[in-house]
Amino acid sequence: CEYCANFMWGLIAQGVRCSDCGLNVHKQCSKHVPNDCQPDLKRIKKVYCCDLTTLVKAHNTQRPMVVDICIREIEARGLKSEGLYRVSGFTEHIEDVKMAFDRDGEKADISANIYPDINIITGALKLYFRDLPIPVITYDTYPKFIEAAKISNADERLEAVHDVLMLLPPAHYETLRYLMIHLKKVTLNEKDNLMNAENLGIVFGPTLMRSPEDSTLTTLHDMRYQKLIVQILIENEDVL
Repeated sequence: CEYCANFMWGLIAQGVRCSDCGLNVHKQCSKHVPNDCQPDLKRIKKVYCCDLTTLVKAHNTQRPMVVDICIREIEARGLKSEGLYRVSGFTEHIEDVKMAFDRDGEKADISANIYPDINIITGALKLYFRDLPIPVITYDTYPKFIEAAKISNADERLEAVHDVLMLLPPAHYETLRYLMIHLKKVTLNEKDNLMNAENLGIVFGPTLMRSPEDSTLTTLHDMRYQKLIVQILIENEDVL
């Protein structure tokens, strides 16, 4: 055991291993180990489907580089594209981009020479968010955001949303903040791309937040509140 230095009768019977840093400890000792380890890059085989905080810590960045790279590309050549984020790109090509990020990390080439259709890049970004094991808006904060969305007074609702935002883990908060600055830029080009905050809320609501209860009924019931939360975050990006 790397905590108490005593013998361990087989990892299966007595021990646990941290999937981020590889630390091997007794099950009992694991309660005393701080859970803010530095993930080992050798253990992180991919970018997609990897916990957001783990990825950010392993690469020592504020946000996942896939978010930065996709947003840079979209802002460079796609802000005026009609139906941006609403129009889907070819699934095969989106999978290609995913594989490129998993294989090459920040060296992945998503330029116009290889992917002239900007909808492939927006599709790859949305897929990244959908594939997160814990959504950007975490399961813990989800019910609080839904409650905030139900407040009828606009000022009180905004205040409630702000309070819940403060509960997000740093990597989730920073990723959400960066995305909202970007989506605000998308809405500023609405006359070309026809995408306002409400339209983007419909697209990004279920992408950024998922109910901890895996029930179709809850999902359907919450959809309008998910849309509203994202719409509020975009429209009030500067104050929030």
